[in-house]
Amino acid sequence: MILFFAGGLFAWPFIVPAARLLSRHGRIETRFAACFVLLALGTIAMTAFLFAMEYRSFYAQWHHPILTWMGFRQFIGTSASGVYQFAVMGLGLYLPAGLPVLAGVSLWLAKAMR
Repeated sequence: MILFFAGGLFAWPFIVPAARLLSRHGRIETRFAACFVLLALGTIAMTAFLFAMEYRSFYAQWHHPILTWMGFRQFIGTSASGVYQFAVMGLGLYLPAGLPVLAGVSLWLAKAMR
């Protein structure tokens, strides 16, 4: 649960300015759509990144040092595997409660961007 919270928390500073930049002169529907899409994608991307780094830190004990060619390949492969595992197993955990929260926060941000 902490990982999912941290994903949203760390994505927030990047998402809000991007949503303002994309929809600052639009109607409320445009601002809501921009906030909804960017919040969803940004939160998922940041959480997947954090999950991949946690996944990588577990397997690092069996890997070569990161500054070697083999260590770099292992870092990329393990991180990609972590993102894939999050996509398969973790995305479904957002749906029961995350969708209404996402809609509510998007509406709140769209109204605050006037």
